[in-house]
Amino acid sequence: MPTKTISIATSCYNEIGNIRAFYDRCRAAIAAVPGDYDYEFVVADNLSTDGTREELRRIAAEDPKFKVILNANNFGHIRSPFNALLNTSGDLVFYLCSDLQEPPELLGEFLKKYDEGCLVVCGVRSGTRAGFLMEQLRRLYYNVLGKLAPGETVIPRFTGFGLYDRRFIAALRQYRDPYPYFRGLVSEIGFRRGEVEFIQDKRRHGVTKNNFFTLYDMAMTGLVNHTRLPLRLATFTGALVALGCLIVALVYLVLKLIRWETFSLGLAPLVIGMFFLGAVQLLFIGVIGEYLGAVWLQVKNRPLVIEEERINFHDDVRSDRNS
Repeated sequence: MPTKTISIATSCYNEIGNIRAFYDRCRAAIAAVPGDYDYEFVVADNLSTDGTREELRRIAAEDPKFKVILNANNFGHIRSPFNALLNTSGDLVFYLCSDLQEPPELLGEFLKKYDEGCLVVCGVRSGTRAGFLMEQLRRLYYNVLGKLAPGETVIPRFTGFGLYDRRFIAALRQYRDPYPYFRGLVSEIGFRRGEVEFIQDKRRHGVTKNNFFTLYDMAMTGLVNHTRLPLRLATFTGALVALGCLIVALVYLVLKLIRWETFSLGLAPLVIGMFFLGAVQLLFIGVIGEYLGAVWLQVKNRPLVIEEERINFHDDVRSDRNS
């Protein structure tokens, strides 16, 4: 049986406390699995400023299979890891975060699912040691997304952590989305899929780069990429509000005709109605703005990232999605 190569793909930003441990644990995980597997690393750095780049250079000097992409700027938590995936060359790609909250030691479990015929094996969280409140918000989001996009097979509690066959990566390269939602593409592309449950670990070193705005960005990207239902809800809501206003107006007209001298309309219903209608309009203007923003990103057709330097690449693979 010929040797298969496992590409370990990740991205990082200011992970000086984790990147060496990430490399060591991934190497140990590959060595522990039965069978003859070769390996490569593809690590994309988002302009780290804490010494991570220097550590990446040291590891790359020690191991020629440790490939590094140094971005010219910080291109974010969506574009940079996607670019790392596109630049892998292995038969299998094992994608996980460099903060080690997703355990590389589960590689053997992923390979078992792959051997059963699953070309895509997704890691799904069964629990977390990182934060109870955030986990509940994530569960709520996936439940809402699953109801809003019933035609899509949305994978709950899935962050991208998984094992992917090279046929899936080849399909991924056909997309020309400058701001791709990878978790959604896993559902959209298809292939037989398996799942491996894991418990998300706490971050060992450093601080999380995710905040409310990055999580909101990810959530809205997934929503806009998966369903047009919010746009249709704007139409339905407008029709229902208009119908409700018509009914209220007729009721007030009848009451005024019956009690012409004593019935007074009052300012309170008018003020409440004005604020309610204004809130509904602003809400759906925001929804429409999200979709227009997605179209705007597509029209600009910018590259995924701009690379400053590549280390240990030998023209074996190069994505045409970047410069």
